[in-house]
Amino acid sequence: MSDRFLGHKLVVTGGSSGMGRATAATVVREGGSVVLIGRDQAKLDATVQHLGGSGYVTALAGDLNDPAQVTRMVDAIAQDHSDTSLLVNAAGFFIPKSFLDYDLAAYDSYMDINRGTFFLTQGVARVMVARGTGSIVNIGSMWAHQALGATPSSGYSMAKAGLHSLTHNLAIELAGKHIRVNAVAPAVVATPLYEGFLKKDEIDETLHGLDGLHPLGRVGNVDDIAAAVTFLLSDDASWVTGSIVNVDGGVMAGRN
Repeated sequence: MSDRFLGHKLVVTGGSSGMGRATAATVVREGGSVVLIGRDQAKLDATVQHLGGSGYVTALAGDLNDPAQVTRMVDAIAQDHSDTSLLVNAAGFFIPKSFLDYDLAAYDSYMDINRGTFFLTQGVARVMVARGTGSIVNIGSMWAHQALGATPSSGYSMAKAGLHSLTHNLAIELAGKHIRVNAVAPAVVATPLYEGFLKKDEIDETLHGLDGLHPLGRVGNVDDIAAAVTFLLSDDASWVTGSIVNVDGGVMAGRN
């Protein structure tokens, strides 16, 4: 078993499912400990047990859309997890919606999660500054690079483009504090994200209908993304900061 993350503690938003959960599993498997952040206490508790119990994994329930809860989580991290050296921002959602159909609530839903991510990252970065080291990885998106007519996503794309830009800015600002900041930009990945707008018995067929969009011939899975995220988190990427890494089956390289 690798000890790549021995002595490291990861805070991961969206940690009870999808890419966040897969990343947490890798960090624990390779010697680290994890603080899972999510809104659903029951899902968090189940993930804690699945990943090895409270000796390795703890849960912090809270809603990134609520500024008061973000402040509470930041305070808890500073008080109880001041040994944090890694952060992954994996929380997010996606609902295809035509630009002409947006209302203020739909728009705000994306901006609110970006605001929460911004200030949670600020709080964790302050812990890292005090430690003199850290690594942050944001989960961006291919949709921040290009539009796809089949999945109208103006609000989502704008939010993810903002996260890419934040990655660049933090990489420059925090480099002198020995904190690296990178992002990954996935294409279509099989995650619970799609349960928000597709029936469960339709998800596999719908996703595999997009296999051909990717030059490598398939949609991604959460372990594909976790492998890239944990590389960027680790000392193996010690000379990498400010990068937006496409983990997309070749989509951004061109189309078949």
